[in-house]
Amino acid sequence: MKTNSDTPFELVLSGRAAEVEALMERLLDGRTRNGEIVRPPRLMQAIRHGALNGGKRLRPFLVVESAALFSAEGEAALRVAAALECVHCYSLVHDDLPAMDDDDLRRGLPTVHKAFDEATAILAGDSLLTDAFGILADDGTELPAGRKVALIAALAAASGAGGMAGGQALDLEAERHTPDEEGIVTLQAMKTGALIRFAAESGAIVAGASAEDRERLSSFGSAIGLAFQLADDLLDLTSDAKTMGKATGKDAGRGKATLAALHGVDWTRKQLAGLVAQANDLLEPYGEAAETLRAAARFVAERRS
Repeated sequence: MKTNSDTPFELVLSGRAAEVEALMERLLDGRTRNGEIVRPPRLMQAIRHGALNGGKRLRPFLVVESAALFSAEGEAALRVAAALECVHCYSLVHDDLPAMDDDDLRRGLPTVHKAFDEATAILAGDSLLTDAFGILADDGTELPAGRKVALIAALAAASGAGGMAGGQALDLEAERHTPDEEGIVTLQAMKTGALIRFAAESGAIVAGASAEDRERLSSFGSAIGLAFQLADDLLDLTSDAKTMGKATGKDAGRGKATLAALHGVDWTRKQLAGLVAQANDLLEPYGEAAETLRAAARFVAERRS
């Protein structure tokens, strides 16, 4: 799916989001799957509340578009995208809990623990995380076994103690002991960047692309992952809850250091421009085929919500 003057990037993004959401609707329904006993209705309601409540679906978009870069656009890429979005939604459900970031609002709606209760929210997150790996391993994800194993290993690394979950732990520590600039970069590369890096790299895995291509897409994902976090920190300083669909100003209120707060708005915007240029350089070998991914980098750096 290419962008051009008649197809604004936001329209391409929303189109992919609709495709992924339709698949997630089917994957997260109440029907039992092979090996299951029953899917409790209240738990499924909470899961769907946390996973099917809109959102830009940027991470699954990157999966599908990075696969399309190697002509591997199709159902398998969509299923990998849905699996990744399940992990991302699990992280949001758990991040919103009182013991973590303690948020009442997500995408303009009550968070899962507010709409249901804390125990149900924990179990909803647990289910989304676990089911993500089931989706990758399932026969419905029609990929060679070696590629499935590579995807499962890469997603586990991006999600666990050395990736997103570890980044959240470092973020909680940062409320008690302010990290230096290197520490901030590390925790953000883990908490936010790890899943975005996987999203970009996974398309190369789906396609069976070369190790060089996989590394190049991983580096692209790292660049826009940092851009995503910088833009988020900038919005936390300059936007409001109505625009964002969630609370703003919380980092400063809890004493958390961010690069945007340390260096200011002008520095942050210059860094974002540099990261977009870096992303473009990484995509240069792919020519016009990578135009949608270039547009994604610009969108991440310039987003307003």
